[in-house]
Amino acid sequence: MQKAYMRALCEIAGKDRNVLSLLADSGTEYDELFRKYFPDQQLDFGIAEENMVSAAAGLAMCGKIPFVYTAGAFLAYRSFEFIRDDVCFQNLNVKIVGMGAGLSWSTLGVTHHTTEDLGALRSLPNLTIFSPSCPRETEKAVRAAYELRGPVYIKIGMNNEPEVYPGDYEFVTGRQYLLREGKDACIFATGGIVSEVLAAAELLAGEGVDAAVVNVPTIAPFDAEYVLGAAEKYPVIFTVEEHSVTGGLGSAAAEVLAEGGVNVRFRRIGLGNRFAKGYGTHAQVRAANGLDGPGIFRQVMKEMTALRLLFRPGRSTCC
Repeated sequence: MQKAYMRALCEIAGKDRNVLSLLADSGTEYDELFRKYFPDQQLDFGIAEENMVSAAAGLAMCGKIPFVYTAGAFLAYRSFEFIRDDVCFQNLNVKIVGMGAGLSWSTLGVTHHTTEDLGALRSLPNLTIFSPSCPRETEKAVRAAYELRGPVYIKIGMNNEPEVYPGDYEFVTGRQYLLREGKDACIFATGGIVSEVLAAAELLAGEGVDAAVVNVPTIAPFDAEYVLGAAEKYPVIFTVEEHSVTGGLGSAAAEVLAEGGVNVRFRRIGLGNRFAKGYGTHAQVRAANGLDGPGIFRQVMKEMTALRLLFRPGRSTCC
């Protein structure tokens, strides 16, 4: 996704000299590529993320379009006050890009995991939040962010995430996308873990569970109508995210269902009330926390088995 982000940014910067790349000593090869072609449109603030966000606000007030880019944990947590007060409160045209979504920084542990950013940032007024599922969608999200007037946060992975779309498609802010048809359950997912959810859906099919999969690339504004429609169509709704189950996609869906007065079986899959465990490759840390394809399959299957037992023929559901 990093390569896709920089490819889209280079294309935009080549057409609009007001587009700037702001860095905090991230030191990737993609940064050097941008600097090579657009040396006057890149600023490196060193390890000073709060200062970088504040400077981005000032640049936006001068008509520039800054793309602030560094590790997501250092933006969502360390720079939260500056995003809130300098960018969102002023409703400024700043684009904030957090790399290393979810458990991507797998070898560096919890201090670098970005598993509570949505819980923090989703509460901020004026902020559009994108959580693309793959490189192709990352490029589209970056272009959509450029077209939007106002603050945008984009969380992206960094571990060669696979494509989930076979070809081109229309990316629309706020829209959710059905990736797999199904009738027994509907699984909403966001970010790079979408590919794992699709793998889990194939495992479920082998057990006779036909699960639909919906990609949610926009967290804010949130498409409440799609969730409400799914609740009328499916007997059980799941959300899956490489994030705490508190504050993220699962919470957004739960709020919609509760306020809509919908009676549907609902389950959030992600990190419970705990930090992630384990170190290693991204795949290893996902597996250790039950967030790879087999782990998601097991959690969904457990719920579907309980549902089948609850409503099996001849069983009374009376108290």
